[in-house]
Amino acid sequence: MRPLADLGREEARRLTGLLFDLDDTVLTHGVLEREAYDALWDLRGAGMKLVAVTGRPSGWAEVLVRQWPIDGAVTENGAVFVVREGHGVRIVLDGSPAEVAARRARLDALVSEVREAMPAIELADDVRGRRSDVAWDIGERARVPAADVAALGRLVVGAGARTTRSSVHLHASFERDDKASGAIRFLRERFGEDPGRALARWAFAGDSSNDAACFAAFRTTFGVANVREFVAKLSVPPRFVARAERGAGFAEIARTLIALRS
Repeated sequence: MRPLADLGREEARRLTGLLFDLDDTVLTHGVLEREAYDALWDLRGAGMKLVAVTGRPSGWAEVLVRQWPIDGAVTENGAVFVVREGHGVRIVLDGSPAEVAARRARLDALVSEVREAMPAIELADDVRGRRSDVAWDIGERARVPAADVAALGRLVVGAGARTTRSSVHLHASFERDDKASGAIRFLRERFGEDPGRALARWAFAGDSSNDAACFAAFRTTFGVANVREFVAKLSVPPRFVARAERGAGFAEIARTLIALRS
């Protein structure tokens, strides 16, 4: 990883937009602080398109896309899109209604299996806003021992589901997309972006191991300083890292991009 100051002017000016994680990237311990919110508006004012790419629920994003200066959101780790349309939003699921229902039924069965095998592990409190995945609380309101988190991951994988882990949740999904493939599909469907071009013309900012797919896929990637806690778990770390953590780090990334593009 290189310091953010090493980002070149030509690379910054080449970018069409910024994809960004929410928890512990834009949000600071779950709170959107003014500095980070102002950074979103400043990036928008500088002409950059903005898309959230998050493990958080699509139900949350229905509100965020209406209220934040962003073009849409890729939610539930790549599976569900929330697209701004005028003053409203449109929800885009992957597949036919029958396919979506079949994956949901498998997910409900997995939740029951986990509840029986590990009754002390609790679902995240945002689970009612989810359409395609499920998340267990391992670090938001609960503090789950590492051995139990590992056992939960093995149980999920053993059921044939894909699992990802953020700074606060362990997720399970039977969907086809991860954060990177979901983001690329969103850019193609929303903006008509060629996938190969999108990888070079869109940057990504994140903080943890569930951002690994995007750190590996996109050419220009940023980490807020707290990403250092997860570097050992990343096959490809972000290319540039901010000095500040969380929302302050995101604002630092925004200031750098805006200054180089001016």
